[in-house]
Amino acid sequence: MRNSDADAAVYWLARMLEAGEDPLYIARRVLRFASEDVGMADSRALQICTAAFQACQYIGMPECSVHLTHAVVFCSLAPKSNSLEAAYMAAAEDARNMLDEPVPLQIRNAPTRLMEELGYGRDYMYAHDYEGHITAMQCLPDSLKDKHYYNPSDQGVEKRVKEHKDQIEAWKKAQREREALAKAKKQ
Repeated sequence: MRNSDADAAVYWLARMLEAGEDPLYIARRVLRFASEDVGMADSRALQICTAAFQACQYIGMPECSVHLTHAVVFCSLAPKSNSLEAAYMAAAEDARNMLDEPVPLQIRNAPTRLMEELGYGRDYMYAHDYEGHITAMQCLPDSLKDKHYYNPSDQGVEKRVKEHKDQIEAWKKAQREREALAKAKKQ
């Protein structure tokens, strides 16, 4: 599937099923592939593979072989992107190495009066209250504020996702510069 060879993918699927491999094991691996190797390049892969997994659970072999074939062929021919896998792995590395980084006060929930008095939730900006449903509010810890984990590819639908993400980042950068300039003028 990773090499976009639908014929080989169907053959190896048949080899596994005919040898008695558990179709749910195969369905789990294909489901993982949908996000790890296709990802945002064609998000339909996740839906199709989830449906194939459910079909394997509901009807089993031999009937579910066609559902697995559907998922395998779709994933084989879909544009590929491993940007989601790379994003998670990079974020997980930082998360493991930076467990003591504080959550920014503005995105902390303040369910108690004490937390509110300590500044939890102060300066929180509810995106839906703003034009374009977006703010320049910082949501990462200070030490990671300029870090980018998800770097979309130019494959399939993800190319449009990349363009949109780039527009959001450019808007936020310009907005933060305007806010810093306004703050400097007040001082």
